[in-house]
Amino acid sequence: MSVQLRRAGLEDRTGIVDVFLDCWRQSYRGVLPDRLTDSMTDEAATALWNRALTAPDRTVVVAVRDGVVVGVTSYGVNGSTGLVQSLYVSPSAQGLGLGRRLLEKAAVDLTKAAATSATLWVFAANTPSVGFYAACGWLPDGVTRVQEEFGEPEIELHKALA
Repeated sequence: MSVQLRRAGLEDRTGIVDVFLDCWRQSYRGVLPDRLTDSMTDEAATALWNRALTAPDRTVVVAVRDGVVVGVTSYGVNGSTGLVQSLYVSPSAQGLGLGRRLLEKAAVDLTKAAATSATLWVFAANTPSVGFYAACGWLPDGVTRVQEEFGEPEIELHKALA
């Protein structure tokens, strides 16, 4: 099984949205409240990824296996801080190291863009993801938030970049 990482284009939108929604509807089920997982509609997900794919200050990278998108990450830089906005791996491809590869790709690119550290947000209740990020060297920095659109606590994770 060969998986390639490459920069995403608008032609990848359908595959990205499929991965994103599979994560919301399968991986988040039982982790986040049903009202939240049910609220992520196809239309909302498509609009979200349209914005990400066309934002001039954001990079979107996909993991592709046999011509099918199985993972995605998006990130950008704000001054000397890298911002990982999204990381999703299809439930059917989880456990294969793709999340780690995508996160490492983001860190390399952010470092090349002069970022010395990076942050990301994760739902506090999403303990599997919090554990995954910790294993990759991302640690809570004590900052929390509740975004109105989600209504669930999130924690900010931080990592120093080489």
